[in-house]
Amino acid sequence: MYKHLLSPVTTGKLTLTNRVVMAPLTRSRAGQPGDLPRALNVEYYAQRATAGLIVTEASQISRQGQGYAWTPGIYTDAQEAGWQQVTSAVHAKGGRIAIQLWHVGRISHSLLQENGAAPVAPSAIIAANSQCFVVQADGTPANVPTEQPRALDLAEIPGIVAQYRQAAMRAKRAGFDMVEVHAANGYLLQQFMSTNSNVRTDAYGGSLENRARLTLEAVDAAIAEIGADRVGVRISPHFVAHGILDTEAEAMALYLADAFTQRGIAYLHIAEPDWAGGPVLTDAFRQQLRAAFKGTLICCGGYSAAEADALIASGLADAVAFGRLYIANPDLVARFAQGSELNKPDRSTFYGGEEKGYTDYPTLPQLAAA
Repeated sequence: MYKHLLSPVTTGKLTLTNRVVMAPLTRSRAGQPGDLPRALNVEYYAQRATAGLIVTEASQISRQGQGYAWTPGIYTDAQEAGWQQVTSAVHAKGGRIAIQLWHVGRISHSLLQENGAAPVAPSAIIAANSQCFVVQADGTPANVPTEQPRALDLAEIPGIVAQYRQAAMRAKRAGFDMVEVHAANGYLLQQFMSTNSNVRTDAYGGSLENRARLTLEAVDAAIAEIGADRVGVRISPHFVAHGILDTEAEAMALYLADAFTQRGIAYLHIAEPDWAGGPVLTDAFRQQLRAAFKGTLICCGGYSAAEADALIASGLADAVAFGRLYIANPDLVARFAQGSELNKPDRSTFYGGEEKGYTDYPTLPQLAAA
């Protein structure tokens, strides 16, 4: 069953045992203080080690890059040590794992920033109708509107690039097989790329090439630390949440796909926009992406196993990432292989909490023994 989806694939220099990718999923369960992976997170990822590749939840590359409370970072020694426990547990079960490197830019709030600073962005434009997740002064968590950001000064941008490089270095030391640069979903890199959130007039604004500059510099920084064959990138053409409305979305995606091919990165991960209210990607655009990018092309968009198998069979993707299905089904690959019924995810436990809705979803053997 699903012979294409369940077949091996080579990504960079790694051979993945199947083409079922665990998508990056923000779960807001990092250990406190310090936003670091803990035993609960180790168990969660180890449970899902049969994925061809796990892509971790987005992990901020600095305190400035955080937009949601209780998300893990990859910028301190303690965070690095916590992630090393995760990678060791996944590898002990034969799995492969990448960490997603994240800077949220303007999707943040002074309550999350060091010394109550304002969030940063390419331009001082607030993200319309957008929220972030904070711990309020009285200690209670809450979703609150994002705050007015300040525009990054030109002299600050090399420091942002250095944060990506440092994060990739830490990821390598922590034992990750790959890193994924998060350039999607309306966060900092996409804010620089989008025509409506970047009105800069310097080398990082204006032309499409200038708006892509920071993304490519972040990718190059990761390549310098871990090698191109261990780097992936996630983009989300036509994404429309977080105040993004890019009038050159497809042109930007194709420009990046070609630039990534030139660099020889391992994979390009497409977060399809329809779940956020954007248009469905056309077959013509998919074919252009396929032609432009020569590495492993991963698509993520609410696919069923049958739909994913058909997409891979068509040649328009090499692998498919699954998000909500992986929340509820730690043994998703086995369930696909056996045609088994899937557990249903509990939305009320997606963000924050402990074991409930995180590590307590039953596997097939557990259900059989019950």
